[in-house]
Amino acid sequence: MNFTYFIFFVVMVIGTLVITHWAAQRSKTASQFFVASGSLSGMQNGMAIAGDFISAASFLGITGLIALYGYDGFLYAAGFLISYVILLLFIVEPVHRMGTYTVADAVIARFPGNNMRAAVAVSGILISILYMIPQLVASGVLIRLLLGVDYRISVVIIGVLMTVYVAFGGMIATSWVQIIKTVLLMSGTILLVFILLSRMNWDLSSLVDEAVSQSPFEGSYLYPGNMFKNPLEKLSLMLTLILGTSGLPHILIRFLTVNNATQARLSAMSASWIIGLFYLMTLILGIGTAALVENEMLIQSDPSGNLAALLLAEAVGGDFLIAFVMAVAFATIIAVVTGLIFAATSSFSHDLYYHVWKKGKVKDKQQLFVAKIVAGLIGIISILLSIEMDGSNVAFLVSITFAIAASTLFPLLFLTFYWKHFNRVGAYSTLLSGFLVSSILIFTGSEGAGLIPLSNPGIISIPAGFAGGMIGSIISFNRKKVIVNNGGLP
Repeated sequence: MNFTYFIFFVVMVIGTLVITHWAAQRSKTASQFFVASGSLSGMQNGMAIAGDFISAASFLGITGLIALYGYDGFLYAAGFLISYVILLLFIVEPVHRMGTYTVADAVIARFPGNNMRAAVAVSGILISILYMIPQLVASGVLIRLLLGVDYRISVVIIGVLMTVYVAFGGMIATSWVQIIKTVLLMSGTILLVFILLSRMNWDLSSLVDEAVSQSPFEGSYLYPGNMFKNPLEKLSLMLTLILGTSGLPHILIRFLTVNNATQARLSAMSASWIIGLFYLMTLILGIGTAALVENEMLIQSDPSGNLAALLLAEAVGGDFLIAFVMAVAFATIIAVVTGLIFAATSSFSHDLYYHVWKKGKVKDKQQLFVAKIVAGLIGIISILLSIEMDGSNVAFLVSITFAIAASTLFPLLFLTFYWKHFNRVGAYSTLLSGFLVSSILIFTGSEGAGLIPLSNPGIISIPAGFAGGMIGSIISFNRKKVIVNNGGLP
């Protein structure tokens, strides 16, 4: 165990626990616990959104994919960035206007009923748990390197810490952990980029030339086709990433923590600038890793490339720089996992427990108690699902989650907000068709039964989600007309 690494780890844990203790004193009501009483400004919320969205897949996985595959690896970063344009244009204001505590609230505003609330809540919980898996995988790799402990123990350490943050601090602790993470992430990434460029005498073209010469792909490093041989694979991935963000519950509920639509728009716009700058820097870091870290060393340390940023820090700095980059990566994982656990917890306690089970007849104190218990259960489930996933590339695991989110919650929200003929049957059909098609194609893709030669099924499953909702609405509408015209007889 490196003592410098350990000190950075301890400081980060103590700092976040202090924030949680402070937030726990201010999370006494349901409004404070679930949405921080709408007290965040647009800029604060934008920083929290960036902290919630820029995950371990971005900081660790994408840097590694760019280092290993060049152009194709950067497609992940481009997709994540463009997704915020869709979110800003179509989803932010309606969610803020119609929602209260969860995504289900926004749908229920048009389709009242506990069955609908339960369907949306279960979808959100499933997506949140699936997204937690790659974050915990990255945390296991990181803490194993940081503290020299077993991968499984590392996953348990992170999972327990995140559960504590959510259970005791609520949305206030979650938000401030994410804001601080954004500050650390951006400062750490900028520092690493500046050190890298100064080593190359601020000549970016020389850095690119060195990366091209060192890459096993050589002249094709900057061209498509190194990772995705099938053009449809790239199109499907981009469609999945661009639309998937608008179906992620932990991102959507962040727009409920501000008190008006103007602040909600400011949240999305400020987050977009932060995220855009970050992904531009990941491109430089990925190219820098390809230039300065031997490809064989990169693959030997982690075949999926998840340790690229740390190896680059080692190449251009020393123990202190590595420790700082590790702390940044750890803060990244803390913020995202905390947001995911919180999203799943709020959906269960507010939607399933408070509305579906108790019919709204329960006091705040009891609802908050259930939320704390549920946070622990969700943490345990996520740990168990992640514990055997060592060696998986976190960026790829994230793309699977995005495919399900883009095929279910995104078409549900879009059709709910913008199609006047969309109805309750169509809403159920959207969730069912999107989930079934995306799940079947994921598990029987190119490495399974071979139904389609695609690892990312979004190009099929997203239209399936929309088609399911539209067909369900049209059929049920026409059936209703037939019943009415026949005097009430089907």
